[in-house]
Amino acid sequence: MRSLFRAAAGCLLMLWLHTGYAADTGWLQSPQNTHAKVRLQAEPAHSSEKETRLLLSVSLEKGWKTYWRSPGEGGIAPSVEWQKPVTGAQATGYWPTPARFDVAGITTQGYHDEVTLPITLSGHVPGTIAGTLTLPVCSSVCILTDYHFSLDLNSSADNAEFARQFAAAMGKVPIAEGLADSVTAGYRAGVLQITAHREQGWQNPEVFTDTLDGSSLGKPVVKVDGQQAQFTLPVTDEWGEKAQDISGKTLSIVLADNGLAQQISLNVSPLPAAVPGSIALWQVALMALAGGFILNLMPCVLPVLGMKLGSILQVEQRNRKSIRVQFLASSGGIIVSFLALALLMTLLRYTNQTLGWGIQFQNPRFIGLMVLVTALFTANLLGLFEINLPSRMTTRLATHQRSGLSGHFAEGAFATLLATPCSAPFLGTAVAFALAAPLPVLWGLFLMLGIGMSLPWLMIALWPGLAMRLPRPGRWMLRLRLFLGVLMLSACLWLLSLMQNHFSTLFVAVLTGALLVMLFVLSLRRYGLRNCALTAGACAVLAGAVIVIATQFSGAGGKPLRDDIAWQPLSEEAIQTALAEKKVVFVDVTADWCVTCKANKYNVLMSEDVQKALTDPDVVALRGDWTLPSKPVNDFLQKRGSVAVPFNQIYGPHNPAGEILSPLLTRDAVLQGLEDARGAR
Repeated sequence: MRSLFRAAAGCLLMLWLHTGYAADTGWLQSPQNTHAKVRLQAEPAHSSEKETRLLLSVSLEKGWKTYWRSPGEGGIAPSVEWQKPVTGAQATGYWPTPARFDVAGITTQGYHDEVTLPITLSGHVPGTIAGTLTLPVCSSVCILTDYHFSLDLNSSADNAEFARQFAAAMGKVPIAEGLADSVTAGYRAGVLQITAHREQGWQNPEVFTDTLDGSSLGKPVVKVDGQQAQFTLPVTDEWGEKAQDISGKTLSIVLADNGLAQQISLNVSPLPAAVPGSIALWQVALMALAGGFILNLMPCVLPVLGMKLGSILQVEQRNRKSIRVQFLASSGGIIVSFLALALLMTLLRYTNQTLGWGIQFQNPRFIGLMVLVTALFTANLLGLFEINLPSRMTTRLATHQRSGLSGHFAEGAFATLLATPCSAPFLGTAVAFALAAPLPVLWGLFLMLGIGMSLPWLMIALWPGLAMRLPRPGRWMLRLRLFLGVLMLSACLWLLSLMQNHFSTLFVAVLTGALLVMLFVLSLRRYGLRNCALTAGACAVLAGAVIVIATQFSGAGGKPLRDDIAWQPLSEEAIQTALAEKKVVFVDVTADWCVTCKANKYNVLMSEDVQKALTDPDVVALRGDWTLPSKPVNDFLQKRGSVAVPFNQIYGPHNPAGEILSPLLTRDAVLQGLEDARGAR
């Protein structure tokens, strides 16, 4: 009787244990692959509204691995082919945080030893589910194995152990938030940069990236600086060659640190040009030297150079010592002015203001000061007033042979101020590097810019004989001085025209008229009615002819210059939209105060062949105006590592990353850039 009771109790216990178990395939192993075994367990849903939960466990021999949902540069992800009526659309797999493997220069993402993947099936699920698991495993060789499975959900029930295992597996899946405070992603040609900020700081941060169509992401280089972690990943196409532009795409990543992981989706934005990391400091210093030197050839500086030439010719007793001292003083003015600009940029950086080359011309007060200074220089060159010092001071200055040194210093400083709205080759790269570099490097590069611009002045200081070979003063000096005065007046009028961006046209017209009338009245008293009338008439005719020729006729064929380009507002969205439509994009960032921009416009952009190319149906022309402070334009330039205008860039189907053109445009460069970006028609 007792034995019968025990047998009955045993049967009841077996029935109770069976109903408490989840469906289980047990460990499955293939004869073709003894290095891995798999197991599937399932717990059915209580109703059609709930999910059926499964656990896929993989056990690997030591030294073997399998892959994450995005394997990386090699391998394939595990997959399940469900047997109908179950479909793949019903299944949602959850992937635990992977590890990174590096073999023979190839980086992959996956798992080793053991891993359990939670899976849920939504909607109605039949009593029996079946399918085939395709599992890749790799060591020194790779094996792809199919495991056929079948689970009878009718034989399973709620099970506390399964619930615990499922919760433990879900605990290894990256969370939606809680690790990083902010994460951004940026792309430049061939480089993806992910930056993550965390108030608690970082211990051993890692990043795992999902696949982007058409692109392959390499092993990240990690740089930790306190609360910021930066990951730099090389980007190529699927063949390891030049990558397409991934700016504007959505990137899925897993960010992990010290056992905690977060799943994040990021929009990839354009990244500034990699000037600091790709060019050595000594190369940038040489660029600064060359860029400063080329500024002397820009039209902005010509009035001051003419004024400097005139000051030498007016000296009756020229000697090597006086010429050397004069040009050293002017060079000192240039260098000190560039150091003053470095100080200005330092202050702007500490106050989180916009940094850029020539941005002072966005300020009406600065333009007004420059108008006043050029007007005074004009009047002085025209002989309308002289600065007469007391006789005692004049004698003392003559005795010490230092007369006018402050004036020569001011000429150098003035030349620097007039040069700042010009952008020359090498200058933009050097300034962009300087503004992003530590302060000692910024100051050093601005010093090199000053030395570069002062090189012609320093050459004459070293070899004064160059200046002494100029003709002796004579009657012709008066005419030369008048010519220099007219040249300076043109600079003054140009500066006055910039005031229209800040004040009404009527106000600027009245101010310009008042200045011209005042100069004419003073000239009338100095030179007489006849000479003033002849000079004013000649200047008016000459100015009118120059304006007509410059604005109405091109250099070839004599056809009228007209801007027929349908310029559209510049934006990142406009670029991406045009690229999505397989169009070519020409970007022009300009400013009214930029003399080089005007030269590019009339010499290149308004020429007949360039106009025809930019009005093609497959070309989108975008223009950004930096005449006044503009955060969108400033952000656009900074993302491309530029701090100066003109700025021109060409995008297209064959150049989605964009090609930045030289500040001094040529028709051939623009036309060739458009063709290269377009590719074969």
